[in-house]
Amino acid sequence: MNQEECICALATPAGGAIGIIRLSGNNAITITDQVFTAASGKSLTDAKPNTLHYGEIKDKNGNTIDDVMVSVFKAPHSYTGEDSTEISCHGSRYILQQVMQCLIQAGCRHAQPGEYTRRAFMNGKMDLSQAEAVADLIASTNKATHQMAMSQLKGHFSNELSTLREKLLKMTSLLELELDFSDHEDLEFADRSELHALAEEIEKKITALAHSFETGNALKQGIPVAIVGKTNAGKSTLLNRLLQDDKAIVSEIHGTTRDVIEDTTDIDGITFRFIDTAGIRSTDDKVEQLGIERTYQKMKEAKILIYLIDGSTDDDQQDKDMDEFMEIINDYDCPNIILGINKFDDITEYNEENINGFNAMTESLNSFNAFQSQCSGKPLKTLNIVPMSAKLGYNMDGLKECLVKIANVPEITENDVIITNARHYEALTKANESLQRVLESMDAGMSGDIIAEDLKMALEELGEITGGQISSQETLNNIFKHFCIGK
Repeated sequence: MNQEECICALATPAGGAIGIIRLSGNNAITITDQVFTAASGKSLTDAKPNTLHYGEIKDKNGNTIDDVMVSVFKAPHSYTGEDSTEISCHGSRYILQQVMQCLIQAGCRHAQPGEYTRRAFMNGKMDLSQAEAVADLIASTNKATHQMAMSQLKGHFSNELSTLREKLLKMTSLLELELDFSDHEDLEFADRSELHALAEEIEKKITALAHSFETGNALKQGIPVAIVGKTNAGKSTLLNRLLQDDKAIVSEIHGTTRDVIEDTTDIDGITFRFIDTAGIRSTDDKVEQLGIERTYQKMKEAKILIYLIDGSTDDDQQDKDMDEFMEIINDYDCPNIILGINKFDDITEYNEENINGFNAMTESLNSFNAFQSQCSGKPLKTLNIVPMSAKLGYNMDGLKECLVKIANVPEITENDVIITNARHYEALTKANESLQRVLESMDAGMSGDIIAEDLKMALEELGEITGGQISSQETLNNIFKHFCIGK
């Protein structure tokens, strides 16, 4: 990849009212000038930065392709930090293709995927975490993911890391200074109690950032909700109703769903990832058995569990279903459970007096402490009972309200720092491990060179996130900055 080359690419989807073609590189303005004739008669090379110019794009034979507007940006004040232009023309696929062809003939190269943002990173316009936030911003599907991406793009995460990095660098510099004067065994520049307190402070901050990944990843990928229950309880019907799409095959034949089916949808600005699973029952069908095994696996992974029970059966069957529900739920650690009592297809008004069997079920679960005692030693479980008809859509609003309440997603602003990237999480985890070793070494009274080595590893891991490199020269410069050696 040659940074000196001028690149061009379509910045908007073809076929719309307006199409924008973006150029970036040392000769972006000159190349644009070759195919553009300004109505003013002036050359773009003489244009002031951040100005807009009206004119025509012409091919090599002098034929007009389209009337356009050209925006001019001059380095370093552009997205990439290079000279750049943006050509706004009509969104016809033919027109855009012809303009691109003219630019390539004039000396441009078609940009590779992500090359504009890569150039912005290489030219110091943003760090690596901000560059990754550009992709997250484009992919954002709701308010929460948009706010998280904007926060990272504006550098809030980078600023947090910069603060931690400065503190770690100061610690490393003090220890390196001691090593430079190792012939003076009694000389100690770094107060160990202060270093220990600072290491604990940084370790707690990194731990908090790493822990935010669970929330960030769930919001980005969708909060996983497993829909489980016996065969023919209405799981696939409920999935289709929630997604408002015929995603899963619905049949009265038992064991129709044999594999996991999942998709996402937004409810009140929160993305939920609903997972339809194979019905739980005893079967000799090996394929269905594999599906049931996957059901149990998804139960372990889910943050919310919707366990469906057929509410149209008689009391005896409902009691059996409840016993099976209690037995299955007690074996899994999912703390948030919705007991969905389904198939009230003839009931239009939901209350305890007119739902057959609902009172009995509610009574059997009335003693919540008894339910908790059966889950001894496991995370506290919250149980919500929601009667519904997935077939007719009755009480879907009640189910959705329950899901939003359980999700308990905090209001996210652009100032909040929440980790959404697995690479960042891995780097933070490794940095945290290095800091824990620092604390253990200090508690054990280890020498400064061992402590300094783990500090450097923590610095390198944080540098991995933003794309910065920690060098021995930087450490040395920091020493000279804060101390006057030989004075």
